[in-house]
Amino acid sequence: MSIKRHNPKGVALMGRYSHAVELPPGQRLLYVSGQVGVDSKGKIAAGIEKQCDLVWKNIGAILRSAGMGYGDIVKINGYLTDARYIGAYRSVRDKYVHDPMPASTLALVAGLASPDMLVEVEVVASKV
Repeated sequence: MSIKRHNPKGVALMGRYSHAVELPPGQRLLYVSGQVGVDSKGKIAAGIEKQCDLVWKNIGAILRSAGMGYGDIVKINGYLTDARYIGAYRSVRDKYVHDPMPASTLALVAGLASPDMLVEVEVVASKV
């Protein structure tokens, strides 16, 4: 059995994601903690686009360390501190994550661990 994505016709999609992702028995799961726009020296990038890009690069490095890639992501939880960042977030995400899209949630939050952090993303990946 392969990974199945469930997008029933009676439930509208409001963006690029899947409503549900079903994993077959025996799949490995990797839970990636929330990643923020911080470089390898601990410096927070300036601006939403740069932070989003670092978030996805950091996620990619973590996935590679587990023998996985962006195509193995089955769930994304994204957190933004301002609704004005949604377009930039989606644009950068779409450079890294492609069809078939994972299940996804995007939430607006009052703040993150530092007031300079504008975005945080956690993912779940799966592979045989």
